[in-house]
Amino acid sequence: MQVKIVAERCQGHGMCNMVCPSVFKYDDDGFGYVVPGLEQVPANLADDVSLAEIQCPERAIVIES
Repeated sequence: MQVKIVAERCQGHGMCNMVCPSVFKYDDDGFGYVVPGLEQVPANLADDVSLAEIQCPERAIVIES
């Protein structure tokens, strides 16, 4: 599974970081991004990343198989 955040959609709510802080961080402006190198999600974090996608109010998280 691969994950990305569509920057134009992100409003900085921070749900992704609250659900899965290992994969999602904040930039200097308070918007979410995927930690470099974790775009290909490790199997042990897949459930948390999927939950973050569901919890994102702006639907900024995109998961691809």
